[in-house]
Amino acid sequence: MSAPVCRLCGATLTRTFVDLGSSPPCESYLREDQLDRPETFYPLHVRICGECLLVQLPAYVDNVEVFSDYAYFSSFSDSWVAHAGRFVEDMTARLGLGPDSLVVEVASNDGYLLQHVVARGIPALGVEPAANIAQVARERGIPTEVTFLGEVTGTKIAQEHGRADLVVGNNVFAHTPELLDFARGLRAIVADTGLVSLEFPHLLRLIEGRQYDTIYHEHYSYFTLRTAAAALATADLVVVDVEELTTHGGSLRVMARPSAAAPEPSAAVRKVLADEEAAGLHTVEGHEGFAAAVLDVKRELLTLLVDASRQGLTVAGYGAPGKGNTLLNHCGIRSDLLTYTVDRSPYKQGLFLPGTHIPVHAPERLRETRPDLVLVLPWNLRQEIAPQLEYVREWGGRLVVPIPAAEIF
Repeated sequence: MSAPVCRLCGATLTRTFVDLGSSPPCESYLREDQLDRPETFYPLHVRICGECLLVQLPAYVDNVEVFSDYAYFSSFSDSWVAHAGRFVEDMTARLGLGPDSLVVEVASNDGYLLQHVVARGIPALGVEPAANIAQVARERGIPTEVTFLGEVTGTKIAQEHGRADLVVGNNVFAHTPELLDFARGLRAIVADTGLVSLEFPHLLRLIEGRQYDTIYHEHYSYFTLRTAAAALATADLVVVDVEELTTHGGSLRVMARPSAAAPEPSAAVRKVLADEEAAGLHTVEGHEGFAAAVLDVKRELLTLLVDASRQGLTVAGYGAPGKGNTLLNHCGIRSDLLTYTVDRSPYKQGLFLPGTHIPVHAPERLRETRPDLVLVLPWNLRQEIAPQLEYVREWGGRLVVPIPAAEIF
């Protein structure tokens, strides 16, 4: 089999960033009648390009297979919806958005963000490849095109709806295997004086926080500001500003404009690039050592769960996020160590986690069974989830987060 090539510069990928073995696609939840059927496991072998430094996962799983019928609905995270509302408020003021403007969101999901745009009387359009999720957005009154963004579809959308003053892409830039075509799609739908805003997890924070569970098949690229800017530059988009966010364990909000309308990059851009360089991420060698950190996380979590089992303690999970499935499969955790998990999304309740076959129940199950420990799989939402689970203390239960280190609190 020939070596994969870099999706940014085309160089052959010969260097490993981290190899997590194999897992099933993280959103491929199972019905009970599927449990005795074979599951397909795909490699999670992440490479780093020795030429342009893009950290990336080859497209072992086609994005059409992953996203055409999707199980993740953004609106089930209250903090994420609030985050989107603050962003819309800020952009409305910054760009002077109004009834004559157009806001387009790529990977618009169930309308979690565009509902704030529509409520302000600003024309909006969602672009969402998952038909089941797009239908939920349409029921909320948000016009939504069911398609993947690329240069061809972006051009078609611009012809039919006009070009956008603001194009938003939250947690989608890393989700596209055709990176350069996606960037050209962004350029096709943004006005010549418009703004593109992209949010994605920052590789610097992923490494610092040992956040390896954010590696899964639908995350094809893992960006620094440097590599993200290089990808956008191929489509005549220049990064002019950046914000460092706490979401998803540490993300960047990158703002870019077409080159003819782009001012000098802000001081924030220079700061983040300097931080990355200081951390060694502008060299191949600076990316080494992450694989050893991953093994430490695995050992710590397994030690905690095995010790709990020896003590006769019961352990349940909270949440059924994609990242949790990477973690559980890599650690080999099954229902003997984690009896079940719960999730607020009714679309996941009654199903089983891929690979591990751990059942997913409604949150009420925690009160019914009173586990001694609750493993919070969406650890990045710890501040939101901890108050929701305050009642666990009624029976002496405690919460556990696995990352950046296994911790009982």
